[in-house]
Amino acid sequence: MPLTTTRKQELINEHQTHGTDTGSVEVQVAMLSERINQLSGHLQKNIHDFSSRQGLLKMIGRRKRLLSYLRNISEERYAALIARLGIRG
Repeated sequence: MPLTTTRKQELINEHQTHGTDTGSVEVQVAMLSERINQLSGHLQKNIHDFSSRQGLLKMIGRRKRLLSYLRNISEERYAALIARLGIRG
């Protein structure tokens, strides 16, 4: 199940860096994290859905690469984002 338009807009509004920002690293990671959470719930109920599992692993890898890029660019933005999303302990 994809993200709804209203949920996407909420995520953009929460994580954008300026008024017209829709594609910054923070926004992309927030959307990926939301989708990963939805897909994880789906896979807990449907353990034999291997196609979705492969898509989940690809999304996790993409999020990891984006976070690595953000960490190299700005440690402060990286720390703020992972604290806001709660994706690392």
